[in-house]
Amino acid sequence: MNRYELGRILGHGTFAKVYHARSLMTDHHSVAIKVIDKEKVLRIGMIEQIKREISIMRLVRHPNVVQLHEVMASKTKIYFVMEYVRGGELFSRVAKGRLKEEVARKYFQQVIGAIDFCHSRGVYHRDLKLENLLVDDTDNVKVSDFGLSAVRESQRTDGLLHTTCGTPSYVAPEIIDNKGYDGAKADVWSCGIILFVLLAGYLPFYDTNLMEMYRKIGKGEYKNPHWFSDDVRRLLAMLLDPNPETRITIEKLIEHPWFNKEYKPAVMPAQPHSPNSLKDVQVAFSTDHEDNRCEQSSKAMKPASLNAFNIISLSHGFDLSGLLEMEQKHKVHELFMTQKPASAIVSKLEEIAETEHFNVKKQDGIVKLQGSKEGRKGQLTIDAEIFEVASSCYVVEVTKAAGDTLEYQTFCNKDLRPSLKDICWTSPSDDQLQSVSE
Repeated sequence: MNRYELGRILGHGTFAKVYHARSLMTDHHSVAIKVIDKEKVLRIGMIEQIKREISIMRLVRHPNVVQLHEVMASKTKIYFVMEYVRGGELFSRVAKGRLKEEVARKYFQQVIGAIDFCHSRGVYHRDLKLENLLVDDTDNVKVSDFGLSAVRESQRTDGLLHTTCGTPSYVAPEIIDNKGYDGAKADVWSCGIILFVLLAGYLPFYDTNLMEMYRKIGKGEYKNPHWFSDDVRRLLAMLLDPNPETRITIEKLIEHPWFNKEYKPAVMPAQPHSPNSLKDVQVAFSTDHEDNRCEQSSKAMKPASLNAFNIISLSHGFDLSGLLEMEQKHKVHELFMTQKPASAIVSKLEEIAETEHFNVKKQDGIVKLQGSKEGRKGQLTIDAEIFEVASSCYVVEVTKAAGDTLEYQTFCNKDLRPSLKDICWTSPSDDQLQSVSE
């Protein structure tokens, strides 16, 4: 991180911390850097979510959306370098008391302008709330945190989204019903909650009993405070309509007299070329591979050597490990033989890993493949150890290190064996291993 100097922590979550930082390259320009623990997101299978967040933030460049400047990565961390918004959360302003109608309208107009732009790009936020709205030093709103966002391509064949997510007091009733929902209409509902809170200073649907709160949301039961104008009441009734089919659309909302008063659409910046987003998506998760290549450019991958006893122990008929270990667990493994050099074996394993979305680590003759998705028993992890048994003769032992055995066997049958057939012989029999040892 020679390009940025980290400062105080602005916030933190389960997998990330956000720091205030300044650029050492551009006159100490302030930025916010979100530091994500790569190991944690790999372990719980959040890789695709992080990739999607990067892609979406590159896609939704709007004056009222927090901008992503660049993405960097190390072996253990992913760094989002983002626009620094000095004013903090809009929530903190409302916590001091409700806003005047003209102030609330200005903020609401900016939120709707940003969300309308996101929808035009096929992006649905799905977690709109005051805590995810920031205010800059010129008193303009910035929509942040696209971690739960979805894109149009995520819709199923019915044209709806089906992932239940969001913050309970802001979530649309159709999401609670868990029957599929339109991402744009669900965002409109959340915007209605935001408008109510800006003007009232409290949430329209709240109950200490979560199920009772969900019941109120499903029926659209809320009470307007006495200071709400008639125009605001009518608009909220259209925004907080529990029926998504009759709920007001953003297009109609923008034409509404209350909303349209002194409305000034944001001036759009020039949009960058799309390849930038693809580059950032790749860099966040390719660093391990690049670092490994750099480390091993001066030191070639050296396979372990096998003596006669080692070779015999690989044979199922002559496995003597039971005599040496009182409690020997059954090892799920596959054996392959080849005359190709270790570098060719490693390259082939890397190709398989890239195709099947595994992460690769290499050390001391062992290639470790770690699945990017959570399986029935956690992430599938496979160790491939390369042994040199004679000149130009190698044995590759592939072992399940973690995860579900059935998933491991499926991977070996459908992906590993077919992919290795060009460089490896079929799994060696006991006779073949014995003949090598002789």
